[in-house]
Amino acid sequence: MSIATAQPQAERQRRSAVLRKRARARRAGGSVLFHLFSLAVLIVILYPAVWMLMSSFKPSNEIIGSVSLAPTGGGFQNYATALEGIGGISFWTFVVNSLILAVGSVVGILLSCSFAAYAFARVRFRGRNLFFVCMIATMLLPFHVVIIPQYIVFNNLGMINTYWPLLLGKFLATESFFVFLMIQFIRGLPRELDEAAVIDGAGHPRIFFSIILPLMKPALVTSSIFAFIWSWNDFFGPLLYLKEPGMYTMPLALRLYVDQTSTSDYGAQMAMAILALLPVLLFFFAFQRQLVGGVATQGLKG
Repeated sequence: MSIATAQPQAERQRRSAVLRKRARARRAGGSVLFHLFSLAVLIVILYPAVWMLMSSFKPSNEIIGSVSLAPTGGGFQNYATALEGIGGISFWTFVVNSLILAVGSVVGILLSCSFAAYAFARVRFRGRNLFFVCMIATMLLPFHVVIIPQYIVFNNLGMINTYWPLLLGKFLATESFFVFLMIQFIRGLPRELDEAAVIDGAGHPRIFFSIILPLMKPALVTSSIFAFIWSWNDFFGPLLYLKEPGMYTMPLALRLYVDQTSTSDYGAQMAMAILALLPVLLFFFAFQRQLVGGVATQGLKG
């Protein structure tokens, strides 16, 4: 009886081992396929960036129509040409102009949107829900619908060819995305903090600056990153309102290297594009630790 019982048990163990081995093989095969697919997607996504980087080291006549990524000549000449500027305007002039708009946008958005977000999230006033709905509705309004009315208004105010059309709205909390982002963050903070401050005699200004604002650091950092990148990369806004080349930003400066009526310097354009990416990357890496570390604040409980 013991021998008859042992044989089926050994057979079951053998079959179980075979099934486990097949399962491991299937998982290993699926993992290999998944990683190969991820690698292929990564190559497709990174190819334009790699092509731009390699093209910045090529002569202009080798960029268009060339299938090879490896540069065969040129070296750092394109970067030297880009740093010299174009049209008698220094490269650093474009950098300063872009920094003025990017930093100004960040400051304006952090100030105005944080005030507006606190008002919607914590202050009770007549018509609050209606104003909130109107603000959300502006997020659904295409930007191209308001281009002509905005241009007419700024033209009548004499603000064309200045930075005011690009910065004024940032200081008036017209960026609904950032207002909504901060509202949702403030609503996640416990109201017991506000109630304790009220008991101690604090008003809305004291509550905002002493309690809410320090806890909003993750939302403020996130808004700063997006505001800086969007302003730095903005092409249409400066193209619409800026007329003098001396006021051009980096995206507009890139366009100057391509001339349909004469020779285009694509090498210098690629080099300037790489240089234009550096401030954005540095800004992101400088604040990403605070952005990730601030997630712990989301778990704050009352």
